[in-house]
Amino acid sequence: MIRTVASHAYSDQKPGTSGLRKKVTVFQQPNYAENFVQAVFDVIDGKDGATLVIGGDGRFLNREVIQKAIRIAAANGFGRVVVGRGGLLSTPAASNMIRIRKALGGLVLSASHNPGGPTEDFGIKYNIANGGPAPEQVTEALYERTKTIDRWLTVDAEDVDLDTLGEVTVGGMTVEVVDPVADYAALMERLFDFDAIRAAKLTMAFDAMSAVTGPYATEILETRLGFAAGTVRNGEPLEDFGGHHPDPNLVHAHELYETMMAADAPDFGAASDGDGDRNLIIGRARFVTPSDSVAMLAANAHLAPGYKDGLKGIARSMPTSAAADRVAEKLGLPIFETPTGWKFFGNLLDAGMATICGEESAGTGSDHVREKDGLWAVLLWLNILAVRGESVDAIARDHWATYGRNYYARHDYEGVESARADALMAELRGKLDMLAGTQVGGLRIAAADDFAYTDPTDGSVSRNQGVRVLFEGGSRVVFRLSGTGTSGATLRVYLERYEPAGGDLERETGDMLADIVVAADEIAGIVRHSGRTEPDVIT
Repeated sequence: MIRTVASHAYSDQKPGTSGLRKKVTVFQQPNYAENFVQAVFDVIDGKDGATLVIGGDGRFLNREVIQKAIRIAAANGFGRVVVGRGGLLSTPAASNMIRIRKALGGLVLSASHNPGGPTEDFGIKYNIANGGPAPEQVTEALYERTKTIDRWLTVDAEDVDLDTLGEVTVGGMTVEVVDPVADYAALMERLFDFDAIRAAKLTMAFDAMSAVTGPYATEILETRLGFAAGTVRNGEPLEDFGGHHPDPNLVHAHELYETMMAADAPDFGAASDGDGDRNLIIGRARFVTPSDSVAMLAANAHLAPGYKDGLKGIARSMPTSAAADRVAEKLGLPIFETPTGWKFFGNLLDAGMATICGEESAGTGSDHVREKDGLWAVLLWLNILAVRGESVDAIARDHWATYGRNYYARHDYEGVESARADALMAELRGKLDMLAGTQVGGLRIAAADDFAYTDPTDGSVSRNQGVRVLFEGGSRVVFRLSGTGTSGATLRVYLERYEPAGGDLERETGDMLADIVVAADEIAGIVRHSGRTEPDVIT
């Protein structure tokens, strides 16, 4: 029997680039999670008898919200819910599951790389039938609905045993608990040459960061590819990620970095984040920036069976370095520069205009799903290493000798008071028209703008996506406020210096970017507005 529960609207349920993310205590408010799930169902069509995929990264509140979502789905007419055992589905695996099950869509419960636990972060994202994040017209309609919602629907039913495979019925709807790994692992075996990887006898360290990728990495790397037991570190998903921050960067994966910089380092090191869609790539004594990784993967993708016929195009987010642009130019491929947010890549992938996409925030993927995919990037790297028979360092050096090097770093100023961050951006936008042709230190500004994107597939326009200051010679700085945090604002400053092939390719990144760091503060007044003299995180 369907039951209607009276509720009241919350004013703060505007989805960001990756769904709704808030503190756990916010989601625990009466009707908060239920309102948002019901609002999703209120704005989508085709629910009657349809299939819905549900899963998450295993963080605190995951199981509780899944049980609520199952009952709400039953009350809203869905015919089947497919949920990962234990409530687990990595974000790329959820995308794959939506696609192979021909589901109407899916609820992905995650706050990605943000911390988990009773006082930390939680999130809900709706993905559409192509397996990708809901486009802006859907999220805008969803937000409007959250502002007026006054009820949600449910059925009276016992909790589903999420740890037992099989089917049960909830309010006349079938709930199928599935192995969260099997279908995804089978897809990876089709894309990559597992025989070549096994034959290469590589050694490896993988940090799953006590997050959802652990079971996937253990099955694929240790069981199917034969890497030694213990290759996967922190492989058990924990509700609080072991008290750590599941963000695969050099701060939060520092132990892995130390392992890879040691004299007895394995051949290859990698990590993934809370929900499995990001990656960190480190060779023995060689860290590869996410921007460089996108470019190097694109340049070598043809070595993997799934990409042997070449690429249709390459896409990168605007803040990502232009390293991929140089690969696209040499290969005669189109390059697309999009706003931040994987949903912008989805249209290009669906239209067959791009094959590989990447973001500087450690998200890389291809047209095999409609999300970024951390383990996919790791496996493509392993395939390339196996076929080329060279180290990560040798491949990086060869790449720079061919295409030039984009020295790159991102400086994050976290938890900046929103009013201060907004004032910085407003002042910066107010003087854009006056920057071109001016000198900042030893750098001459060639152009400055507020990035806008016209989607080539549907003509839609996204404005105010970040401020770009372009210097003569191909270097630049980008300023952007992040929409994926849960408290305050994060000011992200992206710094890039291009050195052509034959140029100064072996310097330390910090040294090469020093003048651009000074210029960024002079242009935007970072210290003056934020009160910070140093970034919280350098990636």
